[in-house]
Amino acid sequence: MIHVIQLLFKMVLKELCTFLESKASLSYQEEYDNAGLLIGDPDMEISGAILCLDITEDVLDEAIGRGFNMIISHHPLIFKGLKKLIHGSAETVLLSKAIKNDLAIFSIHTNLDNSLDGLNGLLMKKLGITGYQVLYPQKRLLFKLVTFCPVEYAGKIRLALFEAGAGHIGNYDSCSFNVSGQGTFRASENTNPFVGEKNVVHFEDEIRIEVIVPDHVRNQVVSSLIKNHPYEEVAYDLYPLDNYYSKIGSGAVGTLPREQSGKDFLFLVKKSLGLTVIRHSKVGSRLVKRIGICSGSGSSLIPQALEAEVDVLLTADLKYHDFFLAGDHMLLVDIGHYESEHWVKEWLYDALIEKFPNFACLISQVNTNPIHYF
Repeated sequence: MIHVIQLLFKMVLKELCTFLESKASLSYQEEYDNAGLLIGDPDMEISGAILCLDITEDVLDEAIGRGFNMIISHHPLIFKGLKKLIHGSAETVLLSKAIKNDLAIFSIHTNLDNSLDGLNGLLMKKLGITGYQVLYPQKRLLFKLVTFCPVEYAGKIRLALFEAGAGHIGNYDSCSFNVSGQGTFRASENTNPFVGEKNVVHFEDEIRIEVIVPDHVRNQVVSSLIKNHPYEEVAYDLYPLDNYYSKIGSGAVGTLPREQSGKDFLFLVKKSLGLTVIRHSKVGSRLVKRIGICSGSGSSLIPQALEAEVDVLLTADLKYHDFFLAGDHMLLVDIGHYESEHWVKEWLYDALIEKFPNFACLISQVNTNPIHYF
């Protein structure tokens, strides 16, 4: 089915990039990845976008034929470091064609994979699984912000920090720690002090406020602090934390509405995802309810899934020896890389038309799956 919105207005590329990055921050991509804007002028106008999993020459031709000058893909066209652009090579052909036709290219890859409401969340919904959480949360994505303000301004500062995205711990928000104390400072001749006098040491009763700040909102939280703080020079500290961030990471885990046999679950997967073939380990007689999902290559999550006492891990790209790793403790289901990730087109379409209902976007009709079955 072709999904397309009739073009009613054009959009500046950087506005579209900002929106996509707000849905899946680039700070959440893996170190090896290359998500974000890969080709294009941020100030160019976008006439429409083709949404795809992979960028092939057929996809480029599809965009050009439609009169669209942007492609949004899951897999980056420029993935590994390019040292040469030799005429005739596959990458050179694609890059040259994109540049010659003034096509902007944006990729939303592992930053989306690591977002709970990304592809894994979409697959969970298609299987009727709710209340899902990140299977393997990431570390070093959280900071602790510490600041100091006059007692009477503490409420205003806390509210500004919370509204900017700070203060979330798990399913709790507006979290902070506050300590009363006394600060000292002396204003020089080149200052305009909010309290105290120039060249005189001043003692001020203050509140020390501590809040947790996710990496993707760090800049806006600091900006909000400075904007709302009464002092001319705002004192604050940012400490990187080694804590796991429960909302960002690899895979997702949730529970089915009721237990079912492994065979029935395989039928559910086939029907819900429109599959004709599934690779899987021995089904056995155990009932399953706790389901782990990792779109794309997820064999590295087998140990984490076992530790989380998952009954089924649904993923792709499992090797022969991977199927031995779970033994009889967990059913391993491999639905194929393309089959688990082509849903990104649907995810992008829904996100874009909800935010920009009059923007022209088209789900690519090109099947880019390089694997065929006989």
